[in-house]
Amino acid sequence: MPEDTASSGPSTAPVPHSFLEYLRSFGPGIIIVLTWLGAGDVVDMGIAGANYGYALMWVLVVAILMRFLFVSLIARYQLCNPHGEGVLDGLARLHRWYAPVLFVAAIVMGHVYEAYMTVGAGEVCRNLFGIGQTWQWALLCNGIALLLVFRPSYDRLEVVFKIFLALLAISFVGSALWVGFDVRGLLQGLYRIGLPEQRGHFNPLLIAVAMIGAVGGSLMNLAYPYFLEAKGWRGPQYRRVQFYDFLLAVVVMIVLNLVVWILGAELLYPDKQIKTLDDLPQLLTAMLGRGGGVLFYLGIFAAVYTSVLGHAAGLAFMGSHAWLRWQAGTAPIQTDYRQHPLYRWIVVWCLVSPLVWTIPGMPDFVTLTLIANSAQVVLLPLLAGGLWWITASPRFIGEQYRNRWWENTVMALLFALAIYGAINAVLSIAQFANNKPT
Repeated sequence: MPEDTASSGPSTAPVPHSFLEYLRSFGPGIIIVLTWLGAGDVVDMGIAGANYGYALMWVLVVAILMRFLFVSLIARYQLCNPHGEGVLDGLARLHRWYAPVLFVAAIVMGHVYEAYMTVGAGEVCRNLFGIGQTWQWALLCNGIALLLVFRPSYDRLEVVFKIFLALLAISFVGSALWVGFDVRGLLQGLYRIGLPEQRGHFNPLLIAVAMIGAVGGSLMNLAYPYFLEAKGWRGPQYRRVQFYDFLLAVVVMIVLNLVVWILGAELLYPDKQIKTLDDLPQLLTAMLGRGGGVLFYLGIFAAVYTSVLGHAAGLAFMGSHAWLRWQAGTAPIQTDYRQHPLYRWIVVWCLVSPLVWTIPGMPDFVTLTLIANSAQVVLLPLLAGGLWWITASPRFIGEQYRNRWWENTVMALLFALAIYGAINAVLSIAQFANNKPT
């Protein structure tokens, strides 16, 4: 059976016992949640608020809570499986093709994910400071990111993410309080389950299914175990602190998404729309003055830049691990993937190659994104199904920690929604390709 001998790298962390020790220990959950929270979330939540006001908020909460359960099961496997292996090792034992597929996915999606975020970071800085070009700011931001993650220093990364979390909280929550919001409408949006009439291009049922279905197939769900390991949390004794760490992070994620949704509902609903990352801060600037726009731009930068850092580090961990597992087959891995040269090569690839999309005169990368997303569509049921299998089977995770019946029910639902979402994504891409002007 394969073993994850990379655990022989950093020493394990102290197991916390007191409340203060727990607070000081928290970190991996914040890193992964801020990695997930990027420019796309800001635009998506703003659009949802603009189209449906406070309705459909309950879908966001359900989707994030289901992600909490799903990723918690991944963490349980990482910490508690009897083989002393990582999640990727378990998937590779399920089928040998998981390792090469995830290696290729880390490389391809590393470029595509970072392309969005590199352009976003450059545009935000250009608009925030009012000088320079997008490519100049993108080069500076990614250069600093390269210094931060080129060598895998977890402690440094955790400190940076906690600073950005404070900035995010001040920016997004402060903006929502500054604008003001309908408390009754917010509460009704959270508990009143129903689907409003369609507004905009997308059916609300499709939006609800897509928001929940995307939970199970996200490639970045698999990055969380690497941050746990880098923290030094290895073994069942860390299960409790991991649970509370991730719970706190998910609550933070819910709050941050909701406040952006609130801004969309208050500023745009029912007769205005946003189409780009700049629309909300520009509207805040018009309503609240320069200070309101600057405040929100700072939050957007924090959301984008933590995603730049987290994707580069997480995909480099995953890519180097997948490569070594692919080469080793079922034999134990003899090299710490965190110290393998491939980790640094993938970091460079993720942070340097997307800069090409910031060069003046370059076409947009819609076609590249569609091709890569069509490839990622295959991952939706592949990841959801594989992770369900290894967390439910006592042969993989052990009898003591295998899924309970209600966890299997949720995983089955996510698997079904992942298949449904993959089919609809393929149809949407095909429709776009057929309608695209030549």
